[in-house]
Amino acid sequence: MAKTSKGRMPRLEDVAGRAGVSHQTVSRVVNNHPNVSKATREKVEAAIAELGYRRNTAARSLVTRRSQTIGVLASELSQYGPANTLLGVEQAAREAGYFVSIAALREVGPDSIANAVSHFMDQSVDGIAVLVPHADTLAVLEQMNLPVPVVAVGSAGSDSVSGATVDQRAGARLAVEHLIKEGHQRIGHVAGPSGWTDAAQRAEGWQAALRDAGLDGSLLVEGDWSAGSGYAIGRRLAKGMTATAIFVGNDQMALGLLRAFTEAGIKVPDDVSVVGFDDQPEAGYFTPPLTTVRQDFEELGRRCMDIMLKEIESGAAVSSTVVPPELVFRASTAAPA
Repeated sequence: MAKTSKGRMPRLEDVAGRAGVSHQTVSRVVNNHPNVSKATREKVEAAIAELGYRRNTAARSLVTRRSQTIGVLASELSQYGPANTLLGVEQAAREAGYFVSIAALREVGPDSIANAVSHFMDQSVDGIAVLVPHADTLAVLEQMNLPVPVVAVGSAGSDSVSGATVDQRAGARLAVEHLIKEGHQRIGHVAGPSGWTDAAQRAEGWQAALRDAGLDGSLLVEGDWSAGSGYAIGRRLAKGMTATAIFVGNDQMALGLLRAFTEAGIKVPDDVSVVGFDDQPEAGYFTPPLTTVRQDFEELGRRCMDIMLKEIESGAAVSSTVVPPELVFRASTAAPA
């Protein structure tokens, strides 16, 4: 950072003088106000870069009574979905000009959630995004009655807590309806672990799609999200395969399932079709490339921050937003033999 001729760090007034504009104009540029012409914005940004100006967040906090910090409470970050949801929320927060304070839970329960939230409140955060994908998380947040906006990411929210989520049921229906259109009538499901909101909603979507088509929805096996559990389940299924298609709760379990089927001499998709969920970057390189349901984690992060900022800046009412999923077609699905 450059110092001024007076030996101090550059201030907003110094930027204004260098750019030949008012300090109010500089403030509008720094805060991304829309009512600034392109030419003026470029002139101010050039002066900021030349002087190495950085806004004084401490002084700004005294004026606005905001810390410009969002607390993000997360768990299960070893899993692809939660980890990328965190990245999406963090990126959106930074783009909105907010610092991010992250608390990762090793164990999920009312006490651990309360302790993390208490830590955030000690930091005077302006809002809290909660990425804890367990069924009882929302109930815990509702009981806390916090004085700052809270967005439960991965949940539709409630009357007292805002929510931002990808429509898991719709994603499952996309997968199953695709298989039904291909002609499959015996469609099993390898679900994620019980207690996870996403796993329950995907299983519900699978069952609903089968029920609407008048098909049996009894072939459900529970895994733990890992490729290892998918492999173990695949070995068991291969001994007495009755389904012509399997909808798997995430891509990692689908990877294990594909390995087990290959070892057992079961060809995908000739003998059985497989659909995953998440569309992780490696899904297109599985053998065969995996048909799967894509979640837009960046959009989920943006939606979360949109709700958060509306509540912070204007006291908007609690609300919820749902991001639609997308089915990605690859070579792991085909019509039954």
